[in-house]
Amino acid sequence: MFESLQSIDSSAFVFVNQTLANPLTDFVMPIITNDMLLRIGFALVTALILIKGDNKLRRAALFSILALAAGDYTSSSIIKPLAERLRPCQDSAMLTNLHLLVNCGAGKSFPSSHAATAFAVAFFYLKATPKAVRALRVVIIIATLIALSRVFVGVHYPIDIASGSLLGMIVGWLGGLLFLWSEKDYSIRYK
Repeated sequence: MFESLQSIDSSAFVFVNQTLANPLTDFVMPIITNDMLLRIGFALVTALILIKGDNKLRRAALFSILALAAGDYTSSSIIKPLAERLRPCQDSAMLTNLHLLVNCGAGKSFPSSHAATAFAVAFFYLKATPKAVRALRVVIIIATLIALSRVFVGVHYPIDIASGSLLGMIVGWLGGLLFLWSEKDYSIRYK
């Protein structure tokens, strides 16, 4: 069963990484997946919320950092060392089917930490600030693009991004529940 799942995952990888590759995705996906740009983007959005948001949204922005850190830690420090799955760009069987657009990196593949952190933040805000529907749609779209970019650039299999996304959804949702619980305690203590 595992071998057939691996075969489907490899075929899906080749379809996205090679068949769907085109000049637009070759240009855009390395930008979307760039670690430094993602950090700067998250920092700028968080700073904007801290400057322009109301007090509850400011507290949510600070709490979102914990959701991001929890998603990253869980994927990178707990699951990846246990799974030890090679990235497609590290797997000799995949090298002939690889359209690599970024540095492969030395890390493991399962699950995608980019997907986990992007969806942890997205689902944290989805739970913590459900009234910001338009902004939440944009955040979910951005998280999806970040996750997909990892296959387009050649460093993750589809199952890696699916599992990372699911992990991030769970971590973000739980973080949102924790934030809402803390807000109830906050409003009781400081009113």
